[in-house]
Amino acid sequence: MRKLAFTTALAGAAFLSLAGMAAAETVRVTVAEYSSKTGPYFEEAAKAFEEANPDADIQIEVVPWDVLLQKLTTDISGGANADLSIIGTRWLIDFVEQGIAAPLDEYMSDEFKDRFFPVFLEPSVMDGKTYGLPIAASARAMYYNKDLFEQAGIEEVPDTWEELAAAAEKISALGDDIAGFGLQGKEIETDVYFYYAFWAHGGELVEDDGTSGLDSEAAYKAAETYKSLIDSGATQPGVTSYNREDVQNLFKQGKVGMMITAPFLSNQIKEEAPDLEYGVAAIPAGPDGDRGTYGVTDSIIMFENSENKELAWKFLDMLFTTEWRAKFTEGEGFLPVNPEVAKQPAFADNADLKAFTDLLPDARFAPVIPGWEEIAAKTSDAVQKIYLGDAEPKAALDAAAEEINGILGN
Repeated sequence: MRKLAFTTALAGAAFLSLAGMAAAETVRVTVAEYSSKTGPYFEEAAKAFEEANPDADIQIEVVPWDVLLQKLTTDISGGANADLSIIGTRWLIDFVEQGIAAPLDEYMSDEFKDRFFPVFLEPSVMDGKTYGLPIAASARAMYYNKDLFEQAGIEEVPDTWEELAAAAEKISALGDDIAGFGLQGKEIETDVYFYYAFWAHGGELVEDDGTSGLDSEAAYKAAETYKSLIDSGATQPGVTSYNREDVQNLFKQGKVGMMITAPFLSNQIKEEAPDLEYGVAAIPAGPDGDRGTYGVTDSIIMFENSENKELAWKFLDMLFTTEWRAKFTEGEGFLPVNPEVAKQPAFADNADLKAFTDLLPDARFAPVIPGWEEIAAKTSDAVQKIYLGDAEPKAALDAAAEEINGILGN
């Protein structure tokens, strides 16, 4: 019986071996969900790649941004991560230090590198090695509702935070369900929303001496600016219950006079609220003329433990051709990271995107330092306490700065 079983097993193994020669080579891709278009785009790209490469099997997994880092952390610790994944570029330094992200330079020709604007490729270069490619690039600007401005008698778009506060109060007075200024108070980028006023008051996230900038006059004034807007009824009530998408939805419904967010809102408005009259302007300046937008790149990386790196790179190479980059960038409403894409009429003649690109000289990027996500979370926790009235600005920010200094090694 044992010999028969062994002989049968050998025959089966031979058959499987022959069948395996025709089996597809699998590349798994974890994709951050930017909009309802994200999944269909990557599935279309996977299908096109498989048609050109019959032995390839590209598996796409779409994950909401708010749980992406947690999922990646869990998958990595269990050795169950994909071959490729979109990540926030600010996470990359931790991935590199832990040996999780694979360098891509051996696959990259000079021609390939020339596909990118250097400013968007540089954030993924560490110690002379390239660990990611800029899958998405964005900045932030202020959207405003032209109809609400007209109803409130506001003729000029606010250029300073003081002017914004005055305009927001007038707009909020139009009705109980109208908010002059939409303020995000939970989940991803809650800390970033705080930085807009912080930068306007001259603040720096990390000071020259390597310590946190949250225990500074700029931070206190920024917190007071937002708390004053909340207390005067110039924001939507219960701001800590609203994430970025919630505030964007209020804006699309015509219930918010002003809010700060990314270029992709323009696409959403065109599709979901085509009758909404809106404009895009610079983020307000502080008393000394300082202002700053948040510059963002998301990267797609290859994991060091991928067993199919050559095929994974081949898929990446296709994603970064002009055709596929244009389709993704236009569909999602991002800023072009490729000169050839930027030349196309959909981008070159887009007034909304021009408003964002005009702000790029003032762009601030998240510091490329270990532990940045933990630092961002400490900041978000502090501002939430301030917004809720559970702590005074100085006390909350000083406590957060002390914890952040511990993370920074000070």
